[in-house]
Amino acid sequence: MQNSTTIGFIGAGNMAYAIISGLINKGTNANQIKISDTNDELLSLRKQEFNLEVFTDNTQLVANCDVLVLAVKPQVLFAVCDAIKDHLKSNTLIVSIAAGVKSHDINRWLGGNQSIVRSMPNTPALLNQGVTGLFANDATTQIQKDLAQNILDAVGESLWVDNETLLDAVTALSGSGPAYFFLMIDSMSKAGVALGLDKETAQKLSIKTALGSAIMADQSEDSPRELRAKVTSPNGTTQAAIESFQDQDFDVIVSHAMRAAFDRANELGVKLGESISE
Repeated sequence: MQNSTTIGFIGAGNMAYAIISGLINKGTNANQIKISDTNDELLSLRKQEFNLEVFTDNTQLVANCDVLVLAVKPQVLFAVCDAIKDHLKSNTLIVSIAAGVKSHDINRWLGGNQSIVRSMPNTPALLNQGVTGLFANDATTQIQKDLAQNILDAVGESLWVDNETLLDAVTALSGSGPAYFFLMIDSMSKAGVALGLDKETAQKLSIKTALGSAIMADQSEDSPRELRAKVTSPNGTTQAAIESFQDQDFDVIVSHAMRAAFDRANELGVKLGESISE
């Protein structure tokens, strides 16, 4: 991050905390980061944690920033944009982590002609293990895209999509994805208890199995399909379990669930934009 670049965060919640922490851990100076929120207690906490300059007035924050990270709930994003649109510095890069809200809606709420990068991080970002989908509008330069990626890479890895609609697919896969794995862990734990294990042992086995498998998939040159085949001995216990999954159309179940998340993400984005007309 260039020493002259100032990054402002509107919203001091968990995701802002994660990104700020990641940036500082990777060498960004705390004096390059500013933050605002309506919650005085939360602001005080962030100031104590990171020694940041804090604001309760968003308009004062944005006048001093080259990059503005919108880290607020989607339902309040219009009000935030409407209040700051006349106070932005020229060529300010807007990075939104507000789920669902389309870049063209953010752009019109800010008065138009804004460089906007939409991002879809996921909750493992809180542990610097996140993965984030990114989309940039046509007004965003390559330098600004690189800057946005550097910010989100502070909490994991980032991947670009060329079509904004694909951010809904990112939401369905990685945004909502942690909950799918938590569901699987919980279901495996319950099944282990039903087979005679105590709850603590079953849960520990489930969590560590998920963790180890994810690390193997991440570090191996083999695809997940190939890894699965390697641990599935013919006529063995794993094959019996896999065949049971397949008999119940496991792939179809996952596909339907992700389609439901995709459709809902698109629906919410459209509704939020339509609820506030020109």
